[in-house]
Amino acid sequence: MRFTRVLSAAVVLLGLAAAPAAADSSPSASPSQDGDAPTTAGTSFRTATEFEQGQVATANGAAGDYLYWSFPADAGQRPTVKATVQLPETHAAQTWRVDVYDGLRRRQACQWGAQARTADAGTSSVELACVLRTVRAWTEPWANDPLPGTYYVRLTAVNVPTSDLGVPVSTEVRVDSKDIGGAAAVDGSLAEPLVPGIAVTSGAGQGDEDEKSAVLSAIEPEDGWSSGWWSDRWVWSGIGAVLAALAGIGGYALTRGSGRPSRVPPGA
Repeated sequence: MRFTRVLSAAVVLLGLAAAPAAADSSPSASPSQDGDAPTTAGTSFRTATEFEQGQVATANGAAGDYLYWSFPADAGQRPTVKATVQLPETHAAQTWRVDVYDGLRRRQACQWGAQARTADAGTSSVELACVLRTVRAWTEPWANDPLPGTYYVRLTAVNVPTSDLGVPVSTEVRVDSKDIGGAAAVDGSLAEPLVPGIAVTSGAGQGDEDEKSAVLSAIEPEDGWSSGWWSDRWVWSGIGAVLAALAGIGGYALTRGSGRPSRVPPGA
């Protein structure tokens, strides 16, 4: 009994001592997504402002400007881009449009969503949305499928009246993704994600620190690229294998009979 009590006390002490260490080693809660979100936008693909999915990127601009942002999207994700434009009290009718481009700067079509909307005179704001196709881990060179890497968001007003050119506006952009899982899994993957500067990083030697610093993009998914290699496709494959094995065992049990035939002499 005394040994048991001593052992229990030791376990409790070890648990109390390990609790702070576990708390320190566990990932801390991420800071407010709006607190570290960017408040400016770029004016071209090369100067696009980077932000993570789930953040709300804001920027002030003017009607007629091109506003650019960039965000990472990995295989198996289906990104949804939402943009809101706050307009001044007095303005003419304006048509705003949001376009999304992949790492090769190919414009990606929207599955659904109000990609372009016209704000009538006096309208205080306009909301846009674009739901992309599911990002694929690999595709044929001739296809236009979305691939893992950096995606660019371009927000602008089209056919702006001359009287409204330069009118100040404020914008908000947010990107969220739905994990499609094994339904989008393919047998193949890119060697590297389509991120600006990835070729410089992968081709530079260990001593080429100057060339490594030339990478243009520093954003990536929270779990790293190609984090979606595990999907429910593996689960269903395993379940299918188990069911097939059980079916084989059951079929053998039903067809094997009662055993060897009795050895009865002929004519007995």
